[in-house]
Amino acid sequence: MSARIDHAVTSGTFSLDGQTFDVDNNVWVLGDDAECVVFDAPHDVKAITDVIAGRRVVAILATHAHDDHVRVAPELAEATGAPVLLHPADLPVWRLTHPGREPGGTLSDGQVVEVAGTRLEVLHTPGHAPGACCFHAPGLGVVFTGDTLFQGGPGATGRSFSDFGVIIDSIRDRLLVLPPETVVHTGHGGSTTIGAEAPHLDEWIRRGH
Repeated sequence: MSARIDHAVTSGTFSLDGQTFDVDNNVWVLGDDAECVVFDAPHDVKAITDVIAGRRVVAILATHAHDDHVRVAPELAEATGAPVLLHPADLPVWRLTHPGREPGGTLSDGQVVEVAGTRLEVLHTPGHAPGACCFHAPGLGVVFTGDTLFQGGPGATGRSFSDFGVIIDSIRDRLLVLPPETVVHTGHGGSTTIGAEAPHLDEWIRRGH
């Protein structure tokens, strides 16, 4: 059975540097009828477990540790028995939300996560956050970019732990080199493709963060 991608949107808040914003977050679930992985755990465990629909969860893969991406991660881990995997560079960000609990494991650049016969390659793409990671599934022609790359440009870099020059390097060197037909599933908003975004790199650089 081939892997498929399921999707939900949850609503809540994002808080950092003393500011709070209302946000809608994408939750992506990749797997087959037996097992899956979950990308991020934003606001609502039930909305996520409804998409999981009783499947075995191999891992909860954190694209980064901003609170709107990991707020219910420990609760989801308890509900599913799956580890939360996070790049260690994002531990300082994680601890802002979960000071008393560590993630269940680590992510590293080049790591491969296998689920439902599909290989997910971990791409460390810092900039929006120090430990931000994207997940490329070459066999499916998709990449899950969290808040690193959106339809229309890079993720925000005007707050703590972020760096505009670093995110531009990550996008240029790690994402825009993927096949142009690669579908980009983002942390917020609509999906896009590498080919649709690549021509705008210089425009984003001129625009700045």
